[in-house]
Amino acid sequence: MAGRAMRAVRVVRVVGVGLALWACATTMAAKPPSLYQRLGGREGIRGVVDEFVAVVVADDRVKGRFTGLNPAAVEKLKTNLSDQICEAAGGPCSYLGRDMKATHRGMSISDAEWSATVEDLVKALEKRKVAPEDQTALLGLLGPMKADIVGQ
Repeated sequence: MAGRAMRAVRVVRVVGVGLALWACATTMAAKPPSLYQRLGGREGIRGVVDEFVAVVVADDRVKGRFTGLNPAAVEKLKTNLSDQICEAAGGPCSYLGRDMKATHRGMSISDAEWSATVEDLVKALEKRKVAPEDQTALLGLLGPMKADIVGQ
């Protein structure tokens, strides 16, 4: 009789563990991908940044801001932008650059330049086939930086 009771207890434990694992797997599978993942991770974000910089330096409205940057400065800009977007989108990156207010101090960036830059980012996102809802989510995360960039 004791043997039978022990087997029953083991069966209940095994079933309990199985149900717990199933519940955990179901919960994990149901979790939607983060914006970082939807943007294609680090590689996808870098692709957006590369495209964005190409669009910005060709845009007559803002390209003067980037004239004369040497290749090392362009690479640093791309790395900082990639890290900033990665971090904002919930990725494993850390933005280590200067804060936006300090970075843009003395530049007197106008609202028109801000708008042009946002339009250029949207062009880059569209060219990289980022879904409209993900574009909106990313712009919503970056938009609050405007106060630290425009008019500094």
